[in-house]
Amino acid sequence: MAKKIVVIPGDGIGKEITDSAVEVLKKTAEKFSLKLEYEYKDAGGTAYDKFGVPLPDDTLEACKAADGVLFGAVGGDKWDNVEPGLRPEKAILGLRKGLGLYANLRPVKVADSLVEYSPLKPDRIKGCDIVIVRELVGGIYFGDKCESELYNGAERAWDLENYSVPEVQRIARLAFETAKLRRGKVTSVDKANVLATSRLWRRTVAEVAKDYPDVELNNLYVDNTAMQLAVRPTQFDVILTGNLFGDILSDEAAVLGGSIGMMPSASIGELTSLYEPIHGSAPDIAGQGIANPVGTILSAAMLLRYSLKEEKAARAVEEACDKALASGWRTADLWHEGFKKADTATMTQAVIDCL
Repeated sequence: MAKKIVVIPGDGIGKEITDSAVEVLKKTAEKFSLKLEYEYKDAGGTAYDKFGVPLPDDTLEACKAADGVLFGAVGGDKWDNVEPGLRPEKAILGLRKGLGLYANLRPVKVADSLVEYSPLKPDRIKGCDIVIVRELVGGIYFGDKCESELYNGAERAWDLENYSVPEVQRIARLAFETAKLRRGKVTSVDKANVLATSRLWRRTVAEVAKDYPDVELNNLYVDNTAMQLAVRPTQFDVILTGNLFGDILSDEAAVLGGSIGMMPSASIGELTSLYEPIHGSAPDIAGQGIANPVGTILSAAMLLRYSLKEEKAARAVEEACDKALASGWRTADLWHEGFKKADTATMTQAVIDCL
């Protein structure tokens, strides 16, 4: 029976990069005898222009029934004056809520051929291969808040940090399962010396770790983690953390490779999971065919791994991206003298050739 993938191109360069990822998925399906079907849906500013809302009910329902969702990007200055509740970015928030997307996985892998692009010295970044597992629907972002009408002119405001044992157990298990596919090490990040929620977090993660005797668990305070990512990122395998800390650390880690055009992500859900590059819709280059498709292609590899359980196919796509880069192909965001300049289509074909 064919697996169903909903493709949401979104806005700006979204169509170009999702088209590239689908081309690679089709080649991968051919190579590994996979049966994949694709259904295209609208979201973001494009959906607002057509339907008056950023996330049509039809799109959400299609995603709920899918085996995986491949997402491009949403937003752009065209919709700057749209009322806040209808802005394109509300589409991704609606998908997170509607699909129960409770965890964000952010890989940060720096290929040897891209070491020179990192802001860190080569000896500090070479071999960097991290996955940050961030809890996505709890913590201070989703805790009780002071009433909105008190924000303006108030003398005091508050946001409640709140985690339960089941929430921590769920995200911890995902981190340990991820580590089993990798190098078998989880670093749990908290602020247990100050926060009660972090003490609950640390205690619960330690209990979950007992079910994974082959995975090493370390605990690190968030401030030290932020420093270690900048001075010795290669020490990390899987980083497990809450919503707020994960938001900050994943953005810090994203710069390690030198280009956000290379960075994929996965949001794991209760109903299905969503895969997208971390970069935006880049309306300034939309339609020019020069966007870097690699982040989206690597997001498709994560779809193969986590939603379809096709580990060999996922690794083949990742290795093909590495080989294409090692052979000298560079899109405009990475190109300089001495390399082969590629547009979106050329880079996509280079990856397909390496498959």
